[in-house]
Amino acid sequence: MRIVVQRVKNASVTVDGSIVSSIGPGAMALVGIHENDTQKDLEYCCKKLLGCKLWPNPTGVDWRHGVKQRDLEILCVSQFTLYGKLTKKHQPDYKASMKAIPAKAMYENFLNLLKSNYEADKIKDGVFGAMMDVALVNDGPVTIVIDSDVPSSKEAATDLEEKLPLAE
Repeated sequence: MRIVVQRVKNASVTVDGSIVSSIGPGAMALVGIHENDTQKDLEYCCKKLLGCKLWPNPTGVDWRHGVKQRDLEILCVSQFTLYGKLTKKHQPDYKASMKAIPAKAMYENFLNLLKSNYEADKIKDGVFGAMMDVALVNDGPVTIVIDSDVPSSKEAATDLEEKLPLAE
């Protein structure tokens, strides 16, 4: 799972000319679901999103408060293009993104996790699968990328070596 989080002064999502969701100060989260994502990925990213400290504390020390400490809102927007890659012909390829039907269920599960771990009325979202106009005023700007815990190829090789018996 991949989330691009932006600290915002305000943000909104418009579909077919109508605003479907908006927030004041808080976080805008573009949410991409990978084809191999599981419940553990959702839980990990939920914890990271709710815990990321993007705001100063009351004494002005930067990077000390998150949305929960500041009582702020989060606007989530589903975005399968976060797992897009360009082909040799420079065309987008979204094979790594989860297919629409299971991705919608995972995305809704993610929203429910956020709501159950924070305040439900502070979690907003766009319209899954719709063409959306997303407007925001960056605060900073501050942008953070959260990826679910996928081991690097070096770590994966080390893990595999630890699991395999040594040849004598």
